[in-house]
Amino acid sequence: MAGSGHGTRAVVAALLANAGIAIAKFGGFLITGSASMLAESVHSAADTGNQGLLLLGSKRARRAPTPQHPFGYGRERYFWSFVVALMLFSVGGMFAIYEGIEKIRHPHELESPGVAIGILLFAILLETFSFRTAIVEANHVKEPKTGWWSFIRRSKQPELPVVLLEDLGALVGLIIALGAVATSIATDEPVYDAIGTLSIGVLLVLIATILAIEMKGLLIGEAATPTDQQAIAGAIEVEPSVKRLIHLRTEHLGPDELLVAAKIELLDGLEVAEVTEIVNRVEASIRRAVPSARVIYLEPDIFRTTLPADLDPPPANTSGDSAEPRVEAAASAPSAAADDAVPEPTAGEAAAAEPATVSTEAADGD
Repeated sequence: MAGSGHGTRAVVAALLANAGIAIAKFGGFLITGSASMLAESVHSAADTGNQGLLLLGSKRARRAPTPQHPFGYGRERYFWSFVVALMLFSVGGMFAIYEGIEKIRHPHELESPGVAIGILLFAILLETFSFRTAIVEANHVKEPKTGWWSFIRRSKQPELPVVLLEDLGALVGLIIALGAVATSIATDEPVYDAIGTLSIGVLLVLIATILAIEMKGLLIGEAATPTDQQAIAGAIEVEPSVKRLIHLRTEHLGPDELLVAAKIELLDGLEVAEVTEIVNRVEASIRRAVPSARVIYLEPDIFRTTLPADLDPPPANTSGDSAEPRVEAAASAPSAAADDAVPEPTAGEAAAAEPATVSTEAADGD
């Protein structure tokens, strides 16, 4: 749960910063009547609520498994992060777009513009602090050679990408609002303030769309990283009694919980008790290599390069008689045999390639 702790700290820092910014911005809007200031007020208020939703998801994800949810509630964190993306899109982005269009149609003269500029500068300072905190916390879990865009796309910890994108969007939005207010003052044309509001809305909709796409992938279920898959394959193949790894499947049940399912071929002539002991050793080896591998299913099987004779396709019907019974038999043949009819994989290929099917019937010694 190391990554979860870093994510929580970033979320709390963002929540406190956004709460202070929202109060300051809304006060500035009441004084100045700036449309950009109102859009930024709503944006910061939505961000504050979003951080609360992330904390709620983190808390609910820690609930113990139940008969109805035997794999636990780890994906709650993905669900609430997806809700955050929807909130950012609707409450933040669409409201700002509406307000910007309305103010373009009916410009409103700015009042006390100096106050607006002061509040925006104060908000930039607080948002920079929040953004810096998110970067520091993300660096604790981000691999050194991984770029920021790749981290956001591939991270299984939903809170850090959400906070990073929200803070980046907030900083850019504040700069847009500051430029819009300053341009309105310099030209005495309030329409620039409205254009700034519209631009902020478009920015928020873009960020919300990126977040929604990423959270959707996590909700559906994503495999372990290639590095973790290679580590799992290596932990299986290092066992002397394992002749080969036939194929491997992984899926994140939550940011810190990984499901592992694999078919393995063992040495010939082993007793049932020996197979159980080998499976237990392999499971322990996997968990040492990848601690997030909490749920493991290993199925001993036989590696095949051809289908068994009874699964061969029927010959062509040249007599005109109906071949329907034979066709039905072929159609209803088990798919597991077809899964095993694959070339012998290497350790890297078994981990990185996506083979056909994994059985979840476990020989689990736990």
